[in-house]
Amino acid sequence: MKKLVLVLMISVLALGVVFAGGGKENTVVDSRPTIRLITDLTGIDDKSFNAAAWRGILEYYGDTWENQSKRGELYDVVTCQTQDAYVPTLKQASDEGYDLIVTTGFTFADALDEVAQLYPDQRYMIVDVDYVNHPNVMQFIFKEEQGSYLVGVAAAMQAKEDGIENPKFGFIGGVPGATITKFEIGYIQGLKSVFPDAEIVDFYANDWGKPELAKAQAKNWYDSGVYAIFSAAGGTGGGTIAQAKEYRIQGKNVWAIGVDSDQYEDGIYSGKQSAVLTSMIKRVETSTKMALEAVDSNTFQGGVIVLDMSDDGVGYTVNNPQLSENVIKAVDAAKADIIAGKINVIGTYKEALEAGIAPAGLGAMDN
Repeated sequence: MKKLVLVLMISVLALGVVFAGGGKENTVVDSRPTIRLITDLTGIDDKSFNAAAWRGILEYYGDTWENQSKRGELYDVVTCQTQDAYVPTLKQASDEGYDLIVTTGFTFADALDEVAQLYPDQRYMIVDVDYVNHPNVMQFIFKEEQGSYLVGVAAAMQAKEDGIENPKFGFIGGVPGATITKFEIGYIQGLKSVFPDAEIVDFYANDWGKPELAKAQAKNWYDSGVYAIFSAAGGTGGGTIAQAKEYRIQGKNVWAIGVDSDQYEDGIYSGKQSAVLTSMIKRVETSTKMALEAVDSNTFQGGVIVLDMSDDGVGYTVNNPQLSENVIKAVDAAKADIIAGKINVIGTYKEALEAGIAPAGLGAMDN
């Protein structure tokens, strides 16, 4: 008799699970993996690198920026205000048992290296790092120099179309390091493929979230005759776009070049007119989706994955109607040559100096 009562109780409890929630039948538990994204202080609203990582998560779960229905259930994000918060934030997320924890950018490398060893059964992913070599860490790096070459060609060809004989170009970086160097050196090679003697200046803000620094530098450069500025600086780069917008409203022929995500809309100042000529696309969203798919299919393994132009990992945008057809044709031709191996884009400052491509005295660093 007791056994029968016990069986009935178990059956009722089972039915309670199935029909919980106001008598809804056929309740389906979402079995997809859970993920937490951990970013630096610029957060997912940086309209650049972090935004791309978040977009990949949204796309994986079938959500959009406007409708984040699974947030808090299957995915979430934490923004660290300082680097001192990286380790404790990673530990907390690890203790909470997410299927995958994602960090964005090389500034997280040391923290992840420490925490990954403490939680060997936790799966992690990091972007822009290839030296946190643990079996539970999937690392994604990109051939940023290839995409940056394309926007360099675009800026130079646009200057040529405008009849500018000796154009000047600028580059603004966030925190110097090997990854940002690839952006700058690739950009320089693209510029010099059109204007071998082009004058190039650079500036590093040493911060990802200070647009006022980029804005002030952009103003100085535009005033001195710089035609286009490419910023690879996270939220800091928004200052370049803001200054370019102000000056284009005044009728000045200057340009900003976006990075990571398509920043065309951020540069709009009238109708479809945008101060962002083009953007170097770095499809960070591809990496977050790939990692989630690996977790879901139980094929996750530590190691380095390289995404280049042939994988559509990097590229450029053509949304600005002021980007002429001739410019687009020239850039697409360069893209085809890179994929075919006819153009080899250098990714380090040391190599660029040895090849006589980049000027001495830049702020670029290879490590």
